[in-house]
Amino acid sequence: MSQIAQQIAQITTELLPNVTLVAVSKTQPLAALESAYQAGQRHFGENKVQEMTAKWEQLPKDIHWHMIGHLQRNKVKYMAPYVALVHGVDSLALLAEIDRQAQKCGRIIPCLLQVFIAQEETKFGFDQVELIAVLTSELATQFPNIRIKGLMGMASNTDDQAQIRKEFAGLKQLFDHFAHMNPTAFDMTILSMGMSGDFHIAMEEGSTLIRVGSRIFGGR
Repeated sequence: MSQIAQQIAQITTELLPNVTLVAVSKTQPLAALESAYQAGQRHFGENKVQEMTAKWEQLPKDIHWHMIGHLQRNKVKYMAPYVALVHGVDSLALLAEIDRQAQKCGRIIPCLLQVFIAQEETKFGFDQVELIAVLTSELATQFPNIRIKGLMGMASNTDDQAQIRKEFAGLKQLFDHFAHMNPTAFDMTILSMGMSGDFHIAMEEGSTLIRVGSRIFGGR
């Protein structure tokens, strides 16, 4: 068994029920992804559309590709035919472009709204006021070719686990509030939070999807 396969097997034993593991494969060579695929991994996360598209073209088509990075609107058209989930939607303009390109492809593209929960200005996302405005608008009418499936957030880059837990717990509260509304515009089933260093805390606070790179593939 390869080192990558061993790491995937170990992380799988640590997952709580109903939590999906996304292997963050950005900058990794095809051979590394192939090892993960042979170990049963089917969800991969990339942060650059060009790199993700090149890998999609060369790897098996039962892979679910997750766009996890900050997404530029002019790149949406390249991934619209195949992307499984867009994690980092942080503006109405981006939603509109995803909807437009999805319509061209005859698809409905699942999306997560990124919420700004960290204490760092370098992170992207809606604040709570903006999020409420978006999720109470007529999204189904405006954007019929997207489906809001949940929320995504990144905690502060800190060793303070209490701070990390507080940020994740706050996002879970928002998620629960909107999940119970059940509007026709979205189907809130995914809460994407937690990475290699904090996914255990994220799962304890209600994450349903974690994004793990270095724990699987090692350092870049």
